[in-house]
Amino acid sequence: MKSLGMAYLFWFASWFGIAGLQRFYLGKVGSGVLYLLTWGLFGLGTLYDLFTLPAQVREARLYDKLNAALEYEAVKRVGGGQDAEPRETVEHLILRVAKKNGGVATPAQVALEGNIDTDQAKEYLEKLLSKGIAEIRVKKSGQLVYVLPDFLDENQNSEFEDL
Repeated sequence: MKSLGMAYLFWFASWFGIAGLQRFYLGKVGSGVLYLLTWGLFGLGTLYDLFTLPAQVREARLYDKLNAALEYEAVKRVGGGQDAEPRETVEHLILRVAKKNGGVATPAQVALEGNIDTDQAKEYLEKLLSKGIAEIRVKKSGQLVYVLPDFLDENQNSEFEDL
């Protein structure tokens, strides 16, 4: 974390001809190079920094916190890191939905439960169908559903049309 004392220490170096170190310290590389080449904008920039350094340090700290939070979320999203919860695959999501619904899963149920779009849910249900894990059945209401026989309740067999 950036320190105000350290920033002022770097600022103080400008009195000895090395202007702009405080800018490098705060992550402002462009203006740091400019200060180095122009002796702190001919002293005006150095004088400006004398009064605005506390705000610049606060801004740098916020920027560092934001970057750390974004990095943590990116690591968590990818599934790495020690603190990250393991992400559930869509296949596990479908199995969980089917078990909860007595062996029946629809693209809408999977999409709602997993916060994914229905096309993606249907695509994964079709993959389970091609692997022989699921089958398509027609309910007496005419609705097409994906059934995972491993989770099928015995009393739900009467809900399907005999083909």
